[in-house]
Amino acid sequence: MSNARIQVEKLWTPDGWQGDVPLFDDGLSASPELLSGHWLPGVPNTHSHAFQRAMAGLAEYQTDAADSFWTWREQMYAFAGRMDPDSLYAVAAQLYAEMLVAGYTSVCEFHYVHHQPDGRPYDDPAAMSRAIIAAARDAGIGLTLLPVLYQRGGFDGRALNERQQRFAHDTNAYLRLIDALRAEESQRLRIGVCFHSLRAVSMESIDVVLAALPSLGGTRPIHLHIAEQVPEVEDCLAAHGARPVRHLLDCQPVDGNWTLVHATHLDDAEVRDLAVTGASVSICPTTEANLGDGLFALSEWRAAGGRWSIGSDSHISVSPVEELRWLEYGQRLKTGRRNVCVGDAGHPFRRHVGNTLLAEAIHGATASIGSTGDGNATQGYIRLDAAHPALQDHDNSLVDRWLFSGNTPAVSDVIVDGEWLVRDGRHRHGDGIADRYRDALRQLLD
Repeated sequence: MSNARIQVEKLWTPDGWQGDVPLFDDGLSASPELLSGHWLPGVPNTHSHAFQRAMAGLAEYQTDAADSFWTWREQMYAFAGRMDPDSLYAVAAQLYAEMLVAGYTSVCEFHYVHHQPDGRPYDDPAAMSRAIIAAARDAGIGLTLLPVLYQRGGFDGRALNERQQRFAHDTNAYLRLIDALRAEESQRLRIGVCFHSLRAVSMESIDVVLAALPSLGGTRPIHLHIAEQVPEVEDCLAAHGARPVRHLLDCQPVDGNWTLVHATHLDDAEVRDLAVTGASVSICPTTEANLGDGLFALSEWRAAGGRWSIGSDSHISVSPVEELRWLEYGQRLKTGRRNVCVGDAGHPFRRHVGNTLLAEAIHGATASIGSTGDGNATQGYIRLDAAHPALQDHDNSLVDRWLFSGNTPAVSDVIVDGEWLVRDGRHRHGDGIADRYRDALRQLLD
């Protein structure tokens, strides 16, 4: 089914459930298809490194008594060195099918594995990007592709090491890549710009890319890793006399088009001044926990009016339930209180943690995915499983029960742009996608 006329029995909105709501109308169908049950907007996943899904679980052994993000990174570099366009396609398609089954209907792909392992471009310099585009198209998920500019090994300007060579672009080559890819944009594909981090890209290069945006179609999402690790903060202070977020705010016109990924280590002034810009933060709780990054200052950020969304990043979990649940649980562990992320006391529906988490995650993703509407630009919707024992009635607390009642998958159906991609918990092309993934994984791990 594609571009059909659909009406649902109950649709979740940030203000409560609405009944008999039309979702799609192709202007041709005489009468809508009426779909029963409780439907929710699909959740945007605003930070993904697709290739890392294939190494989930492979770095859970100790290589050093002081294992950290930095030792994990070396293992990740070695794994990235084995990827090619075919294996990247197979891994990304499997990941995106898993995302749809879990309830994500759009994804921001923070893509930096551009070239051959020795750093030479493929015959088509966009080959790896096109593999991701093809994987998203075949899975059916909405994609915001974020080709990454990656140029140096640290704040001191050191050269990239051997394993980082396949990530590298000079600024002009990067702009050519963006220009080539934007010709493929569609309803389900947007192209943004992306800087790996302040340690990997100079302010001068950021200036050049931002100045070129008008010639690249104008406003685009802008993404950046920042302040993920304490050593990054310390190195930035040593090089520039300012913390990473402060340095960015001092040097760039940060606004609502920016998404700062992680932003785990902010001081109070950075929280306040960043929130004022309208920029969003992509928080990735399961990956940040896995890597020992730390806890984002969510309560302070929300109090300052800051926008946020969630990402599954390294994909040690592919579940909006886990990301949202552990975002809330992290704040409970930090504050010693329960029910931390709730809305205004005058809005009973938003006193439910689940309703507030879902509403803010969707709203905060609007600019991150390149939407000019309500944050659900790909028009994806998910139906919760009516047969799930925990999801019986209880409209106002239904999202609470979805997020906080366990790990059994509870999404039964997913529709994107009128196209039915998941039925009864199974992706329509899931078997073929999984077969290609298994073949690719055997080669990667051989």
